[in-house]
Amino acid sequence: MAKEVNGFNFEQRHGKERVRVARVWKDKDGRHFMVEWSVSISLLSDCVSSYTRDDNSDIVATDTMKNTVYAKAKECSELLSVEDFAIVLAKHFTSFYSQVTTAIVKIVEKPWERVYVDGQPHRHGFKLGSEKHTTEVIVKKSGALQLTSGIAGLSVLKTTKSGFEGFIRDKYTALPETRERMLATEVTALWRYSYDSVHRIPRMPIYFTEKYLGVKKVLMDTFFGPPKEGIYSPSVQSTLYQMGKATLDRFPDISSIQLNMPNLHFLPVNLSSKDAQIVKFDNDVYLPTDEPHGSIQASLSRIWSKM
Repeated sequence: MAKEVNGFNFEQRHGKERVRVARVWKDKDGRHFMVEWSVSISLLSDCVSSYTRDDNSDIVATDTMKNTVYAKAKECSELLSVEDFAIVLAKHFTSFYSQVTTAIVKIVEKPWERVYVDGQPHRHGFKLGSEKHTTEVIVKKSGALQLTSGIAGLSVLKTTKSGFEGFIRDKYTALPETRERMLATEVTALWRYSYDSVHRIPRMPIYFTEKYLGVKKVLMDTFFGPPKEGIYSPSVQSTLYQMGKATLDRFPDISSIQLNMPNLHFLPVNLSSKDAQIVKFDNDVYLPTDEPHGSIQASLSRIWSKM
């Protein structure tokens, strides 16, 4: 919230960006679990005098924020979700420091996945996947909560069951209509949970991890359709809407979802000279390109949602 300072409206915040931390947990059977997080912290606090009077007595040092990430990771003796860790950090800053009114914690989780050797899960071996699990937690001193989770870099493609017809045509339109094309995109999704207080969060340490995996499955299942027959996509817009709707239908504690799905083009290749056609395209050879690409995004929210 802006304050009036020397005749100006003044807003400020400070924090620490991209604090990288890895945490390993070991169970009694010798199996290891690990996460790698990139943590960003932003504090809204009553430290205006540090800007206007050269008085740093109300500042939480950003180096302290960095060290707090490592200390709190150590204190978390049991495996927990990235959302719960973000809440742990935000609650600490708003409760431990009287000057801090609001803490905003953003975390990106790297997708380390357990490897399988000879069909068996390895006890301590992991490989890096692709899409990333993200979260943003905003906690106020009162305990009021705003919790958003997401997925970034989810690349999906289907080689058929996609088309685009009936769009506006004018003198600048060169795109042919089709009922047979490849559909590829890189999904970025953000969804807001309905929990409005830290006291309402489910007391299950990996609840939000399981929810993330569930949302990812719904998004992918809706995009691809059944494994044998698939599902036809009349446009990226239509598929995006169905993916968002399916998520809200499946998870009642998600109040809204925002999806960004660029249309990454695979252009049919036809080779010809002035005298003859050299290679005829038959839905089998394409030129992959992502520049330029279509930009399609939308959000769905329940009527009572504030997103």
